Amino acid sequence: MSGHVLVLGGARSGKTGFAERLAMRAGERPLYLATAEALDPEMRERVKLHQEQRHRRFATLEEPIELAASLRSAARTHDVILVDCLTLWITNLLGANRNVAAAVDELAAALPEIDTARVILVSNEVGLGIVPDNALARMFRDLAGAAHQRLAEICSDVHFVVAGLPMTLKGQRLTESSSEKPMLEG
Repeated sequence: MSGHVLVLGGARSGKTGFAERLAMRAGERPLYLATAEALDPEMRERVKLHQEQRHRRFATLEEPIELAASLRSAARTHDVILVDCLTLWITNLLGANRNVAAAVDELAAALPEIDTARVILVSNEVGLGIVPDNALARMFRDLAGAAHQRLAEICSDVHFVVAGLPMTLKGQRLTESSSEKPMLEG
């Protein structure tokens, strides 16, 4: 394995599509590990749309809380695992009154142990806007930012996607291919 990947971007930036293309090139037995919980009609529709657009080669596992344990288990049978997304996972942890920092520590400890599968983590960059006007939103922004920094240290590749265009922040440079959207070299 060539290391794990962190893909960051704003809402509707193209980060998930980019991560899915990376996953399709990274392995033969990809898993889509979804952290979303469809608790209302709008979220159910979003989940349904994601599922319909997803490449059929992906197996799917839904896990809203126990991310590190699920990754360890999934790495036994899958050679690439796409996690979508960390900010929903953090939201789920907060909603369940879990210790987010401890869960991020557990995830950070699990990643180096996983050497049989490439893990591609997708997350929303939420720290580029105005300072939120309430304590919970500020805490969420701070927890997400701390998680991103921690995971960026561990991952061999970090990409930031804006308007569907990936920018490499760490790791392998991206190249254009005449027949594909931007991907990792070779």
